[in-house]
Amino acid sequence: MTQATDETPRARKAPRRTSRKKRVFRAISLTLLALLLIAGGAGWWAYSHLDGNIDSVDLDQAIGVDNRPAKVAPNAQNILVLGSDSRDGANAELDHGDVSGARSDTAMLVHIPAGRTKATAVSIPRDTLVTRPECKDADGKTVGTANRVMFNSVYSLAGPACVVKTVEQMSGIRVDHFVEVDFAGFKGLVDALGGVSVTLDKPINGGKGGLRLDAGTHRLNGTDSLKFVRTRYGYGDGSDLGRIGLQQQFMMAMLAEIKKQDALGNPARLYKLADAGTKSLTTDSELGSLAGLTDFARSMKGVDPDTMETIMMPVAYDKVDPNRVIVAQPQAGQLWEALRADQPIPAAAKKSPAIGG
Repeated sequence: MTQATDETPRARKAPRRTSRKKRVFRAISLTLLALLLIAGGAGWWAYSHLDGNIDSVDLDQAIGVDNRPAKVAPNAQNILVLGSDSRDGANAELDHGDVSGARSDTAMLVHIPAGRTKATAVSIPRDTLVTRPECKDADGKTVGTANRVMFNSVYSLAGPACVVKTVEQMSGIRVDHFVEVDFAGFKGLVDALGGVSVTLDKPINGGKGGLRLDAGTHRLNGTDSLKFVRTRYGYGDGSDLGRIGLQQQFMMAMLAEIKKQDALGNPARLYKLADAGTKSLTTDSELGSLAGLTDFARSMKGVDPDTMETIMMPVAYDKVDPNRVIVAQPQAGQLWEALRADQPIPAAAKKSPAIGG
């Protein structure tokens, strides 16, 4: 009896220990499962949220496959970057004068050679007189061709696809992708970065937007960055051609800031930047998703902002209207030919009669 009595408690304790271990293991498992579900749900929400920020346009459908230049240089990429400005609401205080309606006030054709190690950004002055091809607007209505229209008016009349078609007709270069950023979204991206540093070799004395900066280095927040890239009056000769230099300088500074912060190592910062960057973003349909943008960004990881060349499309002052410029030949033709062939740009093709080059 004594032996049985001694063994019975032991026999009864073992199942209780086993049951307790199972309960603890089950609790840990359920907790981990719950955390995974929460994390997965948050990840899916974040992805869906960022994905939903992006608008897209099917260029082949909008322009017509047969109306586009053939791709000449294999594996090279040409991206048309547009900065649009609604000129109302949050953008009303900027240095752009008394003009209503949407405009594409910044346009850069970025050529990335087959090696994907460098890039060339060609700015197209907004005041350039161009031939607008026949296009379809956002409602599917036909907008007829027109000669001697300002380049930035094409966007307001017929939308981004018509801007792509105009650039392709002007250059003979197939635009593989286009990215349009509304300036309101641009402001959010700069603020998410904590500002961008720029260095001026001469002061900005204030224009209609009121931006005043001495020569030297400045850390600009989102609002002042908008004023910086829109500055025209109060800097240099007050022309749009001078503003292009500021825009190119700021683009390089912002790319350098993004690279410097290495957001990939900080998920919270990465999400904040991605959320700000995808708001007010419109792309071609191939890039029109978070996955498409991510894949494209990975393919461009070898491009160093420090090696990017920034030039302006060669222009000359129009003889009829000296406040406008026209495409300068033969310089522009040589520039487009070099980019189509994925070859270095001749020095002569970088000279612009309108700025004494």
